[in-house]
Amino acid sequence: MPSPLADPVKLPCGLVLPNRLSKAAMAELIAKTNRPTSTLLDAYEKWSDGGWGSILTGNIQVDVNHMGSPYDPALHSEYKDRETNSALVAEWKKYADACQKHGTPAIAQVCHPGRQSFRVAGRRGLFAPTLAPSAVPMDVGDSYLERLIGCLAWTAPKEMTTQEVERVIQQFVDTARLMADAGFSGIELHAAHGYLLDKPPHRRLRRHPEKRARFVLEILTQTRKVVPSTFAIGIKLNSADHSSATFEETMTQIKLLADAGIDFMEISGGSYEDPRMMGYAKADAAPVSARTAAREAFFLEFAKEVRTRHPGLILMLTGGFRTRAGAEAAIRDNACDLVGIGRPAAIDPKFALRLLDEGVEEMHAGMPLNKVPVPWFARFLPVHLIGAGAETTYYSMQIQRLAKGIATIAPSL
Repeated sequence: MPSPLADPVKLPCGLVLPNRLSKAAMAELIAKTNRPTSTLLDAYEKWSDGGWGSILTGNIQVDVNHMGSPYDPALHSEYKDRETNSALVAEWKKYADACQKHGTPAIAQVCHPGRQSFRVAGRRGLFAPTLAPSAVPMDVGDSYLERLIGCLAWTAPKEMTTQEVERVIQQFVDTARLMADAGFSGIELHAAHGYLLDKPPHRRLRRHPEKRARFVLEILTQTRKVVPSTFAIGIKLNSADHSSATFEETMTQIKLLADAGIDFMEISGGSYEDPRMMGYAKADAAPVSARTAAREAFFLEFAKEVRTRHPGLILMLTGGFRTRAGAEAAIRDNACDLVGIGRPAAIDPKFALRLLDEGVEEMHAGMPLNKVPVPWFARFLPVHLIGAGAETTYYSMQIQRLAKGIATIAPSL
């Protein structure tokens, strides 16, 4: 029987993805000038020939002063139009063309890190504050060492003014217009992992899901006005535990986004404070159920609940997929329409072809991956921070290797 992974998926905007496997967004740490570099393009050209149904880029920051990492590509100034900024469009067109060289639609993930912008990331200065909906600092733990790490890594955020909110909205819209003019097939708004578009940290705002969603909805509405109707606009959201106090509030936000006509929604999870998207969590975090643990997907239960409430919403589920069987199970269980695959794609850019090839036996249609080893001194440091950081660094190094044509190395099994 043909694999459901090979089925095409049509988004509401009309964009057709040739199959259900998406190369998920990963930190490349390659753009040392904060612009698309030749090494970055070389990596995406490899993925473009990998049989993926869609390619999601790593973070493209909307403000070069507030970066998720020092080596993300970013918008450096206000974008006017393709005539005024023709050189800029040509620069980013090389990126879009590399991603789509072999016909795979590419989605640019656009982002503002908010309070999670590291001191050394961005051009605002080491001591300048980060931006956030409220002045709540990063909280990576209660121990003296964890508090010290937090102070060294991040400055305290300042509560955004109305003018700053409006400027950030315009930066997202400008970035979306640039991506459309450069030839990308769509954008994904990164509203997960604790970044600026994720849920505000202030308790007062948590009681009003409509207000929490307004920021994203305004970006969505304004962007729709300035990009082609066939240009996809998706969003990445964090999952929420059924038992959490914010579960129904999260579902309210999802309904608002679905009603606004989002083209697809990617379910992920975690933040720098609780990095579940990397397979790590704080010691006091609630465990996943035995049923979810038995599956590969990290956020399966939440995705199935969203599917039940919004059967027409195109869902992408990302995090933990390693085998054809696991990906097919998520599709056949009706948990999602698209399967996002990250770390295996960094080791083998043609991993999608392996899963789609019916001639590959089931036992070989996958890639088991161990946790990345950490230095001996890491035993004295917070495991949820050091482990997640080691994973990000390790796989970004593999992306750099594949870009240079050097054999990648999977973590030892």
